[in-house]
Amino acid sequence: MIYYVNVAAAQNGNGSHESPFQHIDDAARVAVAGDEVIVMPGVYREYVNPRNAGTEEKRIVYRSEVPLGAVITGAEPLDNWVHEQGNVWSTRVSNSIFGDYNPYTTYVCGDWYFAPTVRHTGAVFLGERMLYETVTLEECIAGQADPCAWSQEESTFKWFTQQDKDETVLYVNLQGKDPNRETMEFSVRRNCFMPDQNGVGYITLSGFTVQKAATTWAPPAAYQDGMVGPHWSRGWIIEDCEISNSKCCGISLGKYCDPENDMYFYTKHVKSPTQMERDAVCRGQYHGWLKENVGGHLIRRCHIHHCEQTGIVGRMGGVFSTIEDCHIHHICNSQQLGGAETAGIKLHAAIDVTIRRNHIHHCIMGVWCDWEAQGARITQNLLHDNHRPEGVLPAEGAMFSNDVFIEVGHGPTLIDNNLMLSKVSVAIPSEGIACVHNLMLGSFALINSGVDSIVNGQREPRYTPYHIRHRTEVAGFMTILHGDDRIYNNIFVQHYPIMDKEKTPQDTDYEVVGTAPFDIFPTYDEWISHFMMDQEPNMNALATYHFGHLPVWVEGNAYFNGATVWKHEAHHWVCTKEQAKVELVQKDGAYRLQTNVYDLLQGFQDELINSDTLGKAFEPEQRFENPDGTDIVFDRDYFGASRGKQTIPGPFADGEAARRKMD
Repeated sequence: MIYYVNVAAAQNGNGSHESPFQHIDDAARVAVAGDEVIVMPGVYREYVNPRNAGTEEKRIVYRSEVPLGAVITGAEPLDNWVHEQGNVWSTRVSNSIFGDYNPYTTYVCGDWYFAPTVRHTGAVFLGERMLYETVTLEECIAGQADPCAWSQEESTFKWFTQQDKDETVLYVNLQGKDPNRETMEFSVRRNCFMPDQNGVGYITLSGFTVQKAATTWAPPAAYQDGMVGPHWSRGWIIEDCEISNSKCCGISLGKYCDPENDMYFYTKHVKSPTQMERDAVCRGQYHGWLKENVGGHLIRRCHIHHCEQTGIVGRMGGVFSTIEDCHIHHICNSQQLGGAETAGIKLHAAIDVTIRRNHIHHCIMGVWCDWEAQGARITQNLLHDNHRPEGVLPAEGAMFSNDVFIEVGHGPTLIDNNLMLSKVSVAIPSEGIACVHNLMLGSFALINSGVDSIVNGQREPRYTPYHIRHRTEVAGFMTILHGDDRIYNNIFVQHYPIMDKEKTPQDTDYEVVGTAPFDIFPTYDEWISHFMMDQEPNMNALATYHFGHLPVWVEGNAYFNGATVWKHEAHHWVCTKEQAKVELVQKDGAYRLQTNVYDLLQGFQDELINSDTLGKAFEPEQRFENPDGTDIVFDRDYFGASRGKQTIPGPFADGEAARRKMD
């Protein structure tokens, strides 16, 4: 069955081509497995709540008839502005418009929210620009730039709200613009396209523009909402959509809703946040967290931008998913929100998740895989400018910045064939990480740190789970021993100046590029020699080594501009003759790399790397392999071109490939 929707229809019809529905949600009430909903161009100011699930064989497809022509928005027009003083105007709206969710009395807050200033979930927009909220009317009147905002000019455009009986009063400072002559909107609805029930799976959302919802803060041990999301189900496809201007998250692949565990730390206080997260993982099994029930989503070719918490968020519900060919940028740039859940992509439990061929830039972090990135693969991505602009101050409560952050996982987690061009390339307070064939202009950070806390004068380990191979069932819990990393066939360039020589690899913003931070870890031969492999083991004697650092493997890397080298690396290339230059240039909407690195390599070659080379991550005893258990052979480069039987370091099969269009 095909249902048609047209917001411009003369009257609400029956969904036929001749008499279409006016609202997408009307179609969502009746569409069942195998049906298609075709939506004509127009602005749909509604919350779409899919009621029925498709099946793997018969999906329910929602399609914009013209790509990006159908706009699902959480916003309503805002007019009738009255001039107050100077650049400030005001308007009033009846609270009846909000129903049971008023974004102008609801705050962005909860677990892992660190910003000292609490903001509302609502927002005011000048065209496509989200204005900056102020705490007082006086601050709105002043209209001063926020020193922590990534765009100083944009941060002078302000809004303020207060309640007056049954009305919401909104003030704006548009720096001289008349809001009655501009397109002004304010977010009203919490979500745009998301089931309110679990288990509504196998739905395709194709070609829509989705924007301006009043989403709530989405920490991992809470119900996570976004403008779009599958809400704890299986098999969604979100494709060819433009998703922007969410107050918090654009797409949510996140968690089940469990009132007993929801925002546990924020509401009850008595358990540590880390214990609360362990509880959430174990309770997930009760809520059906199995490969057969949850995850397996596909997000592809989406343009996701200007969201203030994440572009894509997910806790447990995103397992076995693929995020590919997306353009994700300008995430968490206002710095009005702050906490431990901000990134272009922020996933907990990215089990067998593939993140590939995405262009991610100007985000507070690029990709953050927190806890249980077991079997995750981050490959063929272009990541750059994922750090604060020069001169911008760090906001209180805001996170540090990097291209890729793998936190307290046990692996195997694979980072390969990426261009990581920001100041910090990879932060790994984890173990079981493999970095293969990357170009890294930034450092490693949080080496041998960022895991345990000292509380009451004693060490409090942060135990995190690992899982049955390629499944969600928990196999065990362990703290992070550090090490168990593989660093093969990468190019390291000291591109950014070292401004603070006191920083160490344990810091979040370490500035020295290269593999010397791994000098603290043993080789495999050094490590295994302690374990009495040729005799009966002495349990007490081995305890020291059971809790010691794990070995690392570093081989075949190339180093430029003084990038440092692991002390045991036998086969590598160090360029001492000439400065390497790497610049990402944007022209006519395309990005290209300008570099002399490949001229300086002078024929240096590496052996091909494969799953056998990388071996098994220590704690889960799982190979670095494909989700289906087959071997990975790194014989293809960033563009998918063949490397041949021997290869060179970095993401490209040859220097000529480095000159191609990157995105």
